Amino acid sequence: MTNIIIGDTTLRDGSHAVSHSFTPQFVGKIVTELAAANVPLIEVSHGAGLQGSTIQQGFSKYDEMKLIEAAVKVKGQSKIASLFVPGIGTRPAIVEAANIGIDALRIAVHCTEANISQQYFEEAKKQNLGAYGFLMMSHSTTPQRLAEEAKKMEEYGADGVYIVDSAGALVPKTVIERIHALKETLSIQIGFHGHNNLGLAVGNSLTAIEHGATLIDGTLRGLGAGAGNAPLEVLIAAMVKSNIETPIVLSTLMNAAEELVAPEMHYLPFIDRENLSSGYAGVYNSFLLHVRKAAEKFQVNPVSIIEELGKRNAVAGQEDWIIDVAMELSTKKVEV
Repeated sequence: MTNIIIGDTTLRDGSHAVSHSFTPQFVGKIVTELAAANVPLIEVSHGAGLQGSTIQQGFSKYDEMKLIEAAVKVKGQSKIASLFVPGIGTRPAIVEAANIGIDALRIAVHCTEANISQQYFEEAKKQNLGAYGFLMMSHSTTPQRLAEEAKKMEEYGADGVYIVDSAGALVPKTVIERIHALKETLSIQIGFHGHNNLGLAVGNSLTAIEHGATLIDGTLRGLGAGAGNAPLEVLIAAMVKSNIETPIVLSTLMNAAEELVAPEMHYLPFIDRENLSSGYAGVYNSFLLHVRKAAEKFQVNPVSIIEELGKRNAVAGQEDWIIDVAMELSTKKVEV
């Protein structure tokens, strides 16, 4: 099996974990090493995608277009991708990133809202970019509905569609169900993007590959929102041990993870109480920093906030609910 396309999202998903503080110099170093390791696809943008630098999502220390420029300069044979979230990004940002030199756009929507992505797939194609669908929070709908949404993206021009485990809530059984549903429906590539809230990011990625996914994501040292992503160096080692062929140079990844990424990490991704609760309740990983701040401000248990957000089926873009929930819990605490 040699057709697996690995995507590294350290410089996008990992941005959440360092408060969007990546510098152009750091981006250049990471992309240089990833290209040397033969990683075919490298994602660079604000953690929330193009134009994600906002008061709600968190401001970037450096203009993301400067980060993309730094990546493009040293990409070698690798391709540079950016994430785009309708409602956060606008079409002019796609044009600007394309003019700088990105090769692909990954268009991310909530898993039941593919219909809002059509104009952005059309713009990506107009700009001669590879176009990939990102169905976020894929645990929160049925495999059949997920396949229907993925089919819409195929009809809009997607080259592939990713099952995105935004909350780290999927387990191998539910990964298999979703991969099979998409395989039965699509004629394009299927991808998997895992988070590690239940400790299954690497295992779920291997399961996805075994059942037909050919687009797989990871990050160096697992740097990412919540409990982090599938650690890319661990994923590649596990792929080799599973006799899944890959041209990626493991030693180069390990060195980059240890020598470049580790020193920049504000904290080590691990499965603490809040991260486990997020995976178990199915709450979007990017909420966690906001949850912790709200819990401290209103003196309530962060797990209680997460559990309530899970009951409300909160999705990306509803970060304002975090404050509402924390205030309500605080009021109840005082009343008791």
